[in-house]
Amino acid sequence: MSVRFAAPLMLAVGLTLGAPAAFAAPQPAMMHALRDLQQARAELLRAAPDKGGWRMHALQQVDQAMASVRAGMRYANQH
Repeated sequence: MSVRFAAPLMLAVGLTLGAPAAFAAPQPAMMHALRDLQQARAELLRAAPDKGGWRMHALQQVDQAMASVRAGMRYANQH
């Protein structure tokens, strides 16, 4: 394939693959929740580690909550 045809093809593929994200509905509440969870995670990482294992448990729950928020956003964007 010549360079002359490769660039437009790559552009078309990129636009096609990026289309779902480009048309995603804004989800400000979910974005705020995700931001707050990220801030909570950062605070937990800054906390002293000796909490009888509960700090690590909280970190795991925050990670799980962030994954759930992202999954909910993906679902909403696909349906």
